[in-house]
Amino acid sequence: MKLFFAPGACSVGIHVLLEEIGKPYEAVPVNLREGAQYKPDFTSVNPKSKVPTLVRDDGSVLTEYPAIAVWLASAFPEAKLLPKEADGLARALEYTDYAVATIHMQGFARIFRPENFSPSEAGRDAVKARGEEIFQKGLGLFDKALEGKEYLLGDFSFADSALWYISFWWAGRLGKTLPKNVAAHYERMNARPSVQRVLKAEGLA
Repeated sequence: MKLFFAPGACSVGIHVLLEEIGKPYEAVPVNLREGAQYKPDFTSVNPKSKVPTLVRDDGSVLTEYPAIAVWLASAFPEAKLLPKEADGLARALEYTDYAVATIHMQGFARIFRPENFSPSEAGRDAVKARGEEIFQKGLGLFDKALEGKEYLLGDFSFADSALWYISFWWAGRLGKTLPKNVAAHYERMNARPSVQRVLKAEGLA
């Protein structure tokens, strides 16, 4: 397998899942700041110009965080990343999609790329503030979901990687405080050998 990633981007969560699985893979960095995602070397693999991108052993390509996470969990059941029951799988998908599609794409994107949401510079502070509201609301919902549990479903699953990467952005990149249960989950995740290896490999430790 080959993972195309950008250090510290959402692909860091998929990187963690690959480490949890423990099978051979190659990690290929994509320099988003230099626009490498738009150059032929990458667009020939993923014309969406996005990370994470996973090239499987048969040469086929998977894109989009939830799809890659579910495939990895399903294809390598021995890693125990996939909930056994239908309801657990639905919840894991629900958490993952909310982290990626709402907190990341609607919240963090407004904070980090306000120009994409406001043509005028004068409105960008309001855009950033709205992004923080979305992010904080999402973290609050995750905090409730974690009450009395170490991980989102009790046992570790692929969904925890998505919560971890948005927690990393909020606490590690923005220097903001996580709510109590999410903070405990974040520290628990940071203690996992898979996460420690990825942080070191991506130069984030």
